[in-house]
Amino acid sequence: MSPVIESEEHQALRAAVAALGKRHGRDFTPEALWSEAAKLGYLGVNLPEAYGGGGGGIYELSIVLEELAAAGCPLLMMVVSPAICGTVISRFGTDAQKAEWLPALADGTRTMAFGITEPDAGSNSHRITTTARRDGADWLLTGRKVFISGVDKADATLIVGRTEDARTGNLKPCLFIVPRDTPGFEYRPIDMELRASERQFELTFDDMRLPAEALVGDENAGLLQLFAGLNPERVMTAAFALGMARYALARAVEYARERTVWRQPIGAHQAIAHPLAQSHIELELARLMMQKAAHLYDSGDDAAAGEAANMAKYAAGEACVKAVDQSVHTLGGNGLTREFGLASLITASRVSRIAPVSREMILNYVSHQTLGLPKSY
Repeated sequence: MSPVIESEEHQALRAAVAALGKRHGRDFTPEALWSEAAKLGYLGVNLPEAYGGGGGGIYELSIVLEELAAAGCPLLMMVVSPAICGTVISRFGTDAQKAEWLPALADGTRTMAFGITEPDAGSNSHRITTTARRDGADWLLTGRKVFISGVDKADATLIVGRTEDARTGNLKPCLFIVPRDTPGFEYRPIDMELRASERQFELTFDDMRLPAEALVGDENAGLLQLFAGLNPERVMTAAFALGMARYALARAVEYARERTVWRQPIGAHQAIAHPLAQSHIELELARLMMQKAAHLYDSGDDAAAGEAANMAKYAAGEACVKAVDQSVHTLGGNGLTREFGLASLITASRVSRIAPVSREMILNYVSHQTLGLPKSY
């Protein structure tokens, strides 16, 4: 998949990261790859130069994740630590929060998880029940979170809660930085079928005490701050899906070129070749939307970026599932063996349809926000 609208600098970044990914490969060690990527400046490519980052944007960070995934060694925590948490803190954090967290997130020495999903809220963020109330200068946080990635290794988790608006009495979103060793911060692993180096956790806390400086930004600007992190999350999920699909498709194309059952390689047969070609086209189209979303976000157009990021995530997720399915099918029985490393992607590819927002909720977003159709809920 050759870039068609990228600058020479972006193409050079893509080639360099691809070379890094190739050195580590499918049997990579996440800690070793994370460390090397950090030393090369790739993990903090989107963070401000003043804090040790590369001064780029989500566009550049999406290139890094896509190319690592295309090499078979995706780093899921890139979606969370530099993309969501790093972006939110760099845009809305206090000077002290920026100084404490951004250099460490940029050089990979510290990571941060992101806690928004709740068991009873699902995709409805208005039903989040994690609440924060003041107790003197401190905050007391009570609630539950589920499917939170990498909590056991992250130095802190950026928790989405809700506070009461003094004027209206309504609950409004707010974000808190919660170090892993905070008293009352409890987490337990969720038993997942998904094969991934990053585990998923359920979090619980009951009147967990946090200092005033744990609050990120202005408590009255929580919704703006929240979506400042969710749009990069969608772009990065698209990059993750595109890279995974490219990895699977490359294995299938290689197999179709070499596998000979009758007198010619199976890739010469249109029943094999056309579905692979179609997947390639769909991935290219999804990447164009991802590039558009990243460009809009990096240029400061949050409203347009929200629409494009949702569309990019939808397109990439659908293309990924189809590409992985077709790639496994191309290999037949070999596609289900550990030797070829594709079978585990059947489960992994479903994640791109489900998280961080389902395809149905994206269709709701487009039908309401873009087409102006009435809500059904």
